[in-house]
Amino acid sequence: MSETLQTVILGLVQGLCEFLPVSSSGHLALLQKFFNFDAAIVLAFDLLLHCATVLVVIIFFRREIFKLIIHWLGGLVSANERERGEWLYGWYIIAATILTGFIGLSLKNFVEQAMASPLYVGCGLLVTGGFIALVPLMAERKGLLSFKAAILIGIVQGLAVFPGLSRSGSTIAAALLLGVSVHEAFRFSFLISVPAVLGASLLEILKLLKEFNFNLSAAAATLPSGTLYAVLIAFISGWIALRLIRSLVLSGRWAYFSLYCLILGSAAILLSLEIF
Repeated sequence: MSETLQTVILGLVQGLCEFLPVSSSGHLALLQKFFNFDAAIVLAFDLLLHCATVLVVIIFFRREIFKLIIHWLGGLVSANERERGEWLYGWYIIAATILTGFIGLSLKNFVEQAMASPLYVGCGLLVTGGFIALVPLMAERKGLLSFKAAILIGIVQGLAVFPGLSRSGSTIAAALLLGVSVHEAFRFSFLISVPAVLGASLLEILKLLKEFNFNLSAAAATLPSGTLYAVLIAFISGWIALRLIRSLVLSGRWAYFSLYCLILGSAAILLSLEIF
């Protein structure tokens, strides 16, 4: 298989799996291992794919994000603005993001090692599958988001940096377990992903620039052939996947992804143990 085709496949997988509750990091780790991708090109390439998919979320929720930013900033100077729901909601997002960042940075070294291990990825997928399997057992909730729920969801998002743990699946399921309504669980899950992914991307950019002595040309030279196509496909497939998961979550049919995660996770573990 040519490098260009491998690159395009990884872009497609990133776009689909970033939003579907099946863990994009787990799939990318397994595929990069299968394709024998050079570790030197993974950082810059993964960074571009994640930028493509976070752009999908920003465009998809552009009106809500704009409204939240305007009214939260207004609340810093106006008492009337602090009476609006966006003021409190903004603090929910900030609190969740702080916890996500703290946990993510604390686990960073371990996660980087785990990404190279199909065994760890498989275990993460099993946890994702089990977590999502709990969703059908929950009665339909119509509760509003609370500060406590936002904090706990932020913690779950932080733990989801572990490869194989689905960020979207874990945070939505956690919100539902905490009694948050389905619509609000979906909304909050993806809104808190934006600062988390942008923050992580900024750190990776700094790491990348430092690694190449701030030489952008040298960093770009490590990218595999077909990277531009992969980024475009990641964006397009990500847009389709986000619309699909929204429909499935709101209709209560997304729990079927649990079986997929359990099967893939089991296969990854068996292969890592060389049982096959």
